Amino acid sequence: MPTERLYYEDSFLLSFTARVVERRVVEGRPALLLDRTAFYPTSGGQPHDRGTLNGIPVREVREEGEEILHILEGEPAGDVLQGEVAWERRFDHMQQHTGQHILSQAFERRGAATSSFHIGEEVSTIDLDRAPFSPEELAQVEDEANAIVFEDRPVRTYFVTPEEVSRLPLRKKPAGYERVRIVEVERYDWSPCGGTHCTRTGQVGPIRIIHSERRGAETRITFLCGWRALRDARWKHNLLTQMGNALTVGIPHLPETVAKLVAAAEESRKALEQARRSLLRYEARELYERAEAIGPARVVRAVFPGRPLEEVRLLAREIASLPGGVALLGSAGEEGRLCFARAEGLPWDMGALVREAAAVLGGRGGGRPHDAQGGGPEAGRLEEALERALGHLREEGKNR
Repeated sequence: MPTERLYYEDSFLLSFTARVVERRVVEGRPALLLDRTAFYPTSGGQPHDRGTLNGIPVREVREEGEEILHILEGEPAGDVLQGEVAWERRFDHMQQHTGQHILSQAFERRGAATSSFHIGEEVSTIDLDRAPFSPEELAQVEDEANAIVFEDRPVRTYFVTPEEVSRLPLRKKPAGYERVRIVEVERYDWSPCGGTHCTRTGQVGPIRIIHSERRGAETRITFLCGWRALRDARWKHNLLTQMGNALTVGIPHLPETVAKLVAAAEESRKALEQARRSLLRYEARELYERAEAIGPARVVRAVFPGRPLEEVRLLAREIASLPGGVALLGSAGEEGRLCFARAEGLPWDMGALVREAAAVLGGRGGGRPHDAQGGGPEAGRLEEALERALGHLREEGKNR
C-alpha cells in the first residue's frame, strides 16, 4: 500500500506516530515500511532525512515506487512507532531546496533552464543549459534571488490535475502523473516538486553563488543558502582578518598588499633562477676542466645522489654548451635517472647511448642525438651504467 507522506502537507512536522506495515532486512540492517511517515526519502536531488523511530537512529530513507523504506541501526519493538525527524538537517534541506527554486527562476528569466540540481553535504549545485555567464550576470541573478528572500513572499504547496497543470507557468512540465504537487513562490515561481520547502522566502536566508564552472554548452552553479551561507561568510571573514593581521593591513587593503607580495616574490624567483644558472655554469666549467679527453671531446661522468633531476638536466646542457663538452650524468633517488648531452659537431648519438645505459638500470631511455634522458628502477647500478656509456665513447674514440 502507498505510504502516506506527511511532509507533503507540513515540512515543519517533526514528530509523528505510524504503524509498521512490513519488516525487511536490507544490506544486513532492519528496514521498515510504515503506513505514514514524515521522513523524506532521497529523491529529486534532495537527500533523505535523518532522525529516530522509537529512539533507534534512521540510517537511510529510500523511495520504492509509492512506498517509503526506512533503514535503521537496530530493530524497534512494537507495531506502532514514534518517529522524530532531525530538525537541523531537515531545515537545512528546506533552505537549500527553496533557494534552488528561486535561483532557477532567476536564471530562467535570463534564458537558462535548470537541467538538474543536487543538495550536497556542504554545497548545492544547479546545472544550467547555457554558457557562459559573466560575473555581472551572476551578480544580477544573486541580487534578484535575495530580493525575493527579503520580500518574505509566501511559499505554498498544493496538488493539481494534469489539466490544471497546463494553465500554470511552470519552468518544466511534468508528465505521467495523475496528481502533480506544485511548489509556488508567490507571483514568482511555479515548480512541480515533491521536496520539503520553507513556507516563506524569508526563511531561506541569504543566497550566495560561490562558484560557476563551464561544462561545454552548460554551466554548473555552486550555491549556499541560509545557515550555510552565513557560516561560509563567517569563515571567509575570519580568514581575511587573519591575513590582514599577519600582513598588518586592514581587509580593504589586502588585494593591493597581496599583489605587491606576489610581484616581489616573482622578482625574487627570477633573481634566484639567474643565480642558480650562474652557479650551474660555474659548476659545469669546473667539471669540464677536470673531464677526461676523448679525441676532440671532454667527457664529464658523474653521479649526484638525491639531486633534483631538472637541475642535473640543466647541468648536462651547460656542459654540452662548452667546446667539445659531453655530459654523462646520473641522479640517484628511488630510481636511477640519466641525463646525457653533447656539444654540436660531435659524432655520438646520445639517444642510442642512453638507451644502452638505461638497460643496465632495468629501464628505458631515448631522446635526440645531442640530448637524451632515461632511467630505471635499479638505482644502485648507476655507476655501472655510466661506466658502460663511457667505455662505449672510449672505444669509438680509439677507432676514429
